[in-house]
Amino acid sequence: MPSLNEIRSTFLNYFAKNGHEVVESSPLVPRNDPTLMFTNSGMVQFKNLFTGVEHRDYTRATSAQKCVRAGGKHNDLDNVGYTARHHTFFEMLGNFSFGDYFKEEAIPYAWELLTKEFGIDRNKLLVTVYHTDDEAATIWKKTAGLSDDRIIRIPTNDNFWMMGPTGPCGPCTEIFYDHGDQIWGGPPGSAEEDGDRFIEIWNLVFMQNEQFADGSMKALEMQSIDTGMGLERIGALLQGKHDNYDTDLMRSLIEASANATSTEPDGPGNVHHRVIADHLRSTSFLIADGVMPSNEGRGYVLRRIMRRAMRHAHLLGAQDPLMYRLVPALVTQMGAAYPELGRAKALIEETLKQEEGRFIQTLERGLRLLDDELEKLPEGSDLPGEAAFKLYDTYGFPLDLTQDALREKGRAVDTAGFDAAMAGQKAKARASWAGSGETSDAAIWLDLAEEHGPTEFLGYDTERAEGQVIAVVRDGAALTAAEQGDKVQIVVNQTPFYAESGGQVGDSGTLKTESGAARITDTRKTAGVFIHFAEVTKGRILPGEGAELEVDHARRAAIRANHSATHLLHEALREALGPHVAQRGSLNAEDRLRFDFSHAKALSPEEIEKVEAEVNAFIRQNTPVETRIMTPDDARAIGAQALFGEKYGDEVRVVSMGRAPTGKGADGKTWSIELCGGTHVKQTGDIGLCVVLGDSASSAGVRRIEALTGQAALDYLSAQDERLSEVASVLKAQPAEVVERVKALMDERKALTNEVAQLRRDLAMSGGAAEAPESHDINGIPFVAQVLSGVSGKDLPALIDAHKARIGSGAVLLIADAGGKAAVAAGVTEDLTGRVSAVDLVRAAVAELGGKGGGGRPDMAQGGGKDAANAEAAISAAEAVIGG
Repeated sequence: MPSLNEIRSTFLNYFAKNGHEVVESSPLVPRNDPTLMFTNSGMVQFKNLFTGVEHRDYTRATSAQKCVRAGGKHNDLDNVGYTARHHTFFEMLGNFSFGDYFKEEAIPYAWELLTKEFGIDRNKLLVTVYHTDDEAATIWKKTAGLSDDRIIRIPTNDNFWMMGPTGPCGPCTEIFYDHGDQIWGGPPGSAEEDGDRFIEIWNLVFMQNEQFADGSMKALEMQSIDTGMGLERIGALLQGKHDNYDTDLMRSLIEASANATSTEPDGPGNVHHRVIADHLRSTSFLIADGVMPSNEGRGYVLRRIMRRAMRHAHLLGAQDPLMYRLVPALVTQMGAAYPELGRAKALIEETLKQEEGRFIQTLERGLRLLDDELEKLPEGSDLPGEAAFKLYDTYGFPLDLTQDALREKGRAVDTAGFDAAMAGQKAKARASWAGSGETSDAAIWLDLAEEHGPTEFLGYDTERAEGQVIAVVRDGAALTAAEQGDKVQIVVNQTPFYAESGGQVGDSGTLKTESGAARITDTRKTAGVFIHFAEVTKGRILPGEGAELEVDHARRAAIRANHSATHLLHEALREALGPHVAQRGSLNAEDRLRFDFSHAKALSPEEIEKVEAEVNAFIRQNTPVETRIMTPDDARAIGAQALFGEKYGDEVRVVSMGRAPTGKGADGKTWSIELCGGTHVKQTGDIGLCVVLGDSASSAGVRRIEALTGQAALDYLSAQDERLSEVASVLKAQPAEVVERVKALMDERKALTNEVAQLRRDLAMSGGAAEAPESHDINGIPFVAQVLSGVSGKDLPALIDAHKARIGSGAVLLIADAGGKAAVAAGVTEDLTGRVSAVDLVRAAVAELGGKGGGGRPDMAQGGGKDAANAEAAISAAEAVIGG
């Protein structure tokens, strides 16, 4: 009996032998179809090849595609566990032709694989074709020798596939297996077709037409093939089972659940085990593909699946988190085919454990409250919507879990009442929000948030994606179109563009639609809506259009590097300066980073050097940068640093990087752990290099460090090296000798400066600069006054002292003429300071020279003025002070 892993390999190997490129499964979050919540078929990743928008180096392909159907129009969640073939996660095997082969080869491929490679009894197979597709019917007769009664013509859309209301479309042929008359049911198209006797195992789509809005249809120039066969269904058939959950892979997960709960796999808890096995796969693969539990969008659907499984674990008697303990069994079964499971194993386990630990408390409290509400009601009546909303809003008990719990009691919820209560709460929130001082155009963003929900951010995992234009806005009003040259704000349902937040600047890039293109210059968000500031560069942008969004990759890479370096810098500062260091603001732009932190004094050169060296040491470690979702309390419990002034919700992203012998976290070796919603490098080595430019004061008790990373850091060092080479050339020295050469020149300059100053003083005293004046008596006090040129203000005190020594007792006033401005100094010998003050002499002189003030000691004072031409008047003013 072949295992599911062997069946998958047989399928892929068969088509590889027939010239098909084996293409890896695309992520569960589609990058090229904004209308899908999750990838739900194998053709999703090839959509643009079918439409001719994209071309690759192959024209035929095969894949085993991960698929999830648990949200939006493709939602099998409520049926999972109760039926034989419903899953939230399944694998779709497919082969594809992009204008290469068509029906004449696709049908023989399918028949040969099923009957020869898989060895299925051809007498058990029958097919359906679209009722007008004579070509397919003829090929089936020729290839398989099927009689007319085993080629059933179906006149409905069951056998006509369409990509959408317009676009590629075409008939399809479905292959069914007859499980025998012991099982109730009739062939497709019959009144009993919903029975389980005839089970569809493969669908072959012949993409041969294009549908237009006016209802017309014409043949495509490039006719293509798209097929899909569920691995679980074909696996059950080849293993002789009638239930997908009895296949080897699913059975192993069911038994792992039974062992972990000490219950029987096929006992009364059978449905619970089936739900857990299915939901284990979908939640683990979604987490591995970057989806994290949240209260909106894809994260909300993930949380619903997780919590549904966790409630079934609770019903099995599990008192502690269970799901995370089953992850190793899943990795054992599927890790070889999907290596991302192994790579993300630790993240999956931690996310499941954290979520289930919190949910157990919510579940126990919610079920008690639900029982209390039911006791108030007549037997068998539905739960009022207000009661269900109270459970949801006040106690965090989701509506779908309330419905699931009531389902087992044969009851339902008044969903209309629930919706009315929800609408009332939104109205109150809107009134409160509108009065919070937001910008004048904020109302439109709240309207968009209420109508379409918050924007789904895809940018943690991709920088290129498709979205659907929700609105085009200018001056707070929605437009029907934006024309070339218009500057507008564009809102899409999902985006890879990061909106400015937490110190990280908003992304820029391009947006393209079928009718136009725009350059995105900035991205911000209000009320959960991402606002793309744009200038239309081509054609026009219309609401409702599909859009290709692409972030400026080089700019984002530089921003990521700066943001991750900021985290390392923060921890290095704490290590170097002490635990009082806390973030007080930051800027993570494409060209630089800025980090403000609490610290009372400037950093020494040695401290800056130590911090820079430590950051670069962790960059060179090149360890993975890990992201987890936790509650703020749990995050702080493991030592995570929070951004000052930031408001956090019930859950936060926790970013960890760097390994140290003594660190933080559960392992005690993580260097940096911070609460952060920004984008980051995958490995610390992606930062490249960090250069600290310097430290300055930002405000009282707050310092600011600025730094560069990556190419900007290299450019800075290159420029510094070039300047050093220029200096070395001027000095006629080697770069390594520059410091000593400059020191020698500085010492030489200092000696020469001192020598010149002394010569000036000697010249002034000897009468060379002017005739050395004799003192004259004023009010019994010898007074010397002199106007000097070629002497600087700083030389005057020494000259004052020399004159005082020469005259023995008296007062001196010197005025130096420096390019029209005046420097003034006055001195009084110690024996006369009781009668006259040098300060008074200077102030009197300065007033005549166009200056103000002046100061010093009674025996020595200095000042300055704007006009040296009034030197004689200044001397007279000083004489008047002495004369009293």
